[in-house]
Amino acid sequence: MTELSPLTPQLILGLTALLVLGVDAIAPKSKKNALLASITTIGSALTAGVAAWFLAKAATVDYEYRFVQFDGALVVDELSLFFAFVVGSVTTLVAVASYDYVAEEDNVPGYYSLVLLAATGMSLMASANSLVTVFVSLELASLPSYALVAFLKKNRGSVEGGLKYFLVGALSSAVMAYGISLVYAATGTMLLQGVAETVAGTEFAGVLGLGIVMLVGGFAFKTASVPFHFWAPEAYEGAPAPISAFISSASKAAGFAVAFRVLTTAFPLEVVANTVVDWSLLFAVLAVVTMTLGNFAAATQDNVKRMLAYSSVGHAGYVLIGLAALQSGAGAENSFVLGASMMHLLVYGFMNTGAFLFVALAEYWGVGRTFEDYNGLAKRAPVASVAMTVFMFSLAGLPVGGGFLSKYLLFAGAVQSGFAWLAAVAAINSALSLFYYSRVVKALWIEEPDGDLDLRGTPTGLYAAVVAAAVATVVLLVAFDPVAQTAIHAAGALFGA
Repeated sequence: MTELSPLTPQLILGLTALLVLGVDAIAPKSKKNALLASITTIGSALTAGVAAWFLAKAATVDYEYRFVQFDGALVVDELSLFFAFVVGSVTTLVAVASYDYVAEEDNVPGYYSLVLLAATGMSLMASANSLVTVFVSLELASLPSYALVAFLKKNRGSVEGGLKYFLVGALSSAVMAYGISLVYAATGTMLLQGVAETVAGTEFAGVLGLGIVMLVGGFAFKTASVPFHFWAPEAYEGAPAPISAFISSASKAAGFAVAFRVLTTAFPLEVVANTVVDWSLLFAVLAVVTMTLGNFAAATQDNVKRMLAYSSVGHAGYVLIGLAALQSGAGAENSFVLGASMMHLLVYGFMNTGAFLFVALAEYWGVGRTFEDYNGLAKRAPVASVAMTVFMFSLAGLPVGGGFLSKYLLFAGAVQSGFAWLAAVAAINSALSLFYYSRVVKALWIEEPDGDLDLRGTPTGLYAAVVAAAVATVVLLVAFDPVAQTAIHAAGALFGA
């Protein structure tokens, strides 16, 4: 571990992207989808493996596992490694599924290189320790994502979704950059620890408070939280289904990772709550509005992909509980509830990615996107339908996958921190989500198809990715303790616990 750079996971992703571009430069006119998919899969899987290995080693040392890089601009600790593992795992599943999905598309090398570059930015977001690197890494993740959403250039929905994503992203980036400038004006530093040392004595509390609110707006965009969620349904519906999985899982996790670090490190609640702005109260409002709007909107959809998009908004509301339930000076409680949010993001990475990849499988077969189009699909594709059933019930919080335990611990953490009302709102929303998730299961297993289902071919990559995601979701139900312990310990490092 000591011989490798602490930034090895990020370096692997970046070098793999360069390797993909190099292979394309050497043989620009040859068909090499299998080779590029293999390179992308190996690189992203290696990233997840190295991050997991570092995490395992960090758990065995008796000192604080923390490496500061580039004069404090980047930091590698258990939090950054945890999210590097999430990003690497989701990217691996997406790369495997893309082998079949984009096989006939033009500019396949561009597709895989954009996925890897976006993943590099997402993993760096978790390590950002300066407001400058926060912004740069966020843009490194966002710019390739805009192009990936609009990758199907002949598909009007894809181009429209990419344009909306870009416009809302540009607005949120401008808001965030303005917020960063206000924080710098009030504190005179960009380093997160430096900001924390300055906020208590600043003479510009109003300017600093406005800057914090603008930063929260930028985080809300990246996590598809209200009110910066409008891009998500159109972008997820129009994008290639593997990219919808990638953005709704990996990008969301990275957005929360950078929000966790910036808010807890640069703006400690015990310092800013009474003098500047109580951002935990702000997140409590955002959590309630986000989960409620997302779930009610999902319940009204007839399009499965659009339903999953609004469901993703609802799950952002659940994860926001980790920030909303933080309290001044409550180290152990804060570590638990924030760690529970991290657990949910990891499980969500597998079950949500798998759900979108099942949609990709249906698109490959030429099946429509509505609930009725899925009628009787289990009779022709029982294995994939079992996997989709696992994803739906786990997303709803039933004890068939890790989503049950991650939701339970998240709600329990809110109660333990004195936010029982917030846990009650989340539980009601979770019960509502069972309505629309069960509609998919009912269509697959109970409803009769309108006509003959002609499923052309057996896409090996898509099937493998869907089954792997389902297996991981189920395994996390029975082997959840290591994930929980790692997440709580990583969250505790932010509070000095």
